[in-house]
Amino acid sequence: MSARPDRTPLTRAFFDRPVLTVAPDLLGRTLVRSTPEGPLELRITEVEAYEGEADPGSHAYRGRTARNASMFGPPGHAYVYFIYGMWFSLNLVCGPPGLASGVLLRAGEVTTGADLAAKRRLSAKNPRELAKGPARLATALAIDRSLDGTDLCAGPDSPLSVLEGTPTPPDLASSGPRTGVGGDGAHHPYRFWITQDPTVSPYRAHAPRRRST
Repeated sequence: MSARPDRTPLTRAFFDRPVLTVAPDLLGRTLVRSTPEGPLELRITEVEAYEGEADPGSHAYRGRTARNASMFGPPGHAYVYFIYGMWFSLNLVCGPPGLASGVLLRAGEVTTGADLAAKRRLSAKNPRELAKGPARLATALAIDRSLDGTDLCAGPDSPLSVLEGTPTPPDLASSGPRTGVGGDGAHHPYRFWITQDPTVSPYRAHAPRRRST
């Protein structure tokens, strides 16, 4: 028995494309997270593209390190990083191996396993806030650094995968500057979101962190 079209897993060929092509094409897709407590599913509503060594806003801008190695491929894998000593963020690696690029998942609607997500996101005031922002998304779906390098295309046994879902038509999507990115990458219009979707996070311009004296 064949899977419904919207339940068809995305192939590696989907991710093996330029990051600015993959990023908006992820809107409306379904991220599946398998956990020992049960499955969770997320309709992707907001993403940001990062072009690696060509992008001043990317972790890979200055080359390969132990932290960002997963960004260099192969495509169709997860890049998970820890930020500010508190939060994790999930990126989906795309493009050919050796050219570091990835799509940060910024927000989404939890469509399966909302009860499990709510147990991890006790501060969420309503279901729309469960995954409204990259740190909240990672917390809701129990994503941490142990998932860095996970093969999204490995089949049903993978803890992370992406299904066809319901792709968002271009006329229902918006784009603009990335949230919190400063310097030369501040104004790149590499953030994409489903227009007026209530789960999309608010835009915030980069604010330099104050150093303690």
